[in-house]
Amino acid sequence: MDYTPDAGTITMFSTSWCGYCRRLKSQLDAQGIGYTEVNIEEVEGTAELVASLNGGNQTVPTVIFPDGSTATNPSVADVRTRLSV
Repeated sequence: MDYTPDAGTITMFSTSWCGYCRRLKSQLDAQGIGYTEVNIEEVEGTAELVASLNGGNQTVPTVIFPDGSTATNPSVADVRTRLSV
C-alpha cells in the first residue's frame, strides 16, 4: 500500500501508547495541519514499513511527506517547513 499523502498533509505512523505521537497530533491539530494517522499495531505490514524506514527500529511517530521523504519524531515546525505552510 502507498502511504504517500496528498499535498499539504502528512501520514503519521503511531501507536496508541506513544506520548510523542499524542503531542505531535495535538500540535498538528492546533496549527490546522492535516494528517492521516496509521496505528502500526493495528494495520498489517506497517510496523515492518516503519522499521524499514528507521534502521530496523519501530520508532514512532514516523512521518511521510507528500514528496515521499520521511522524518522520525519531527517537530511541528519541521513539519510546517517541509510542507511549506
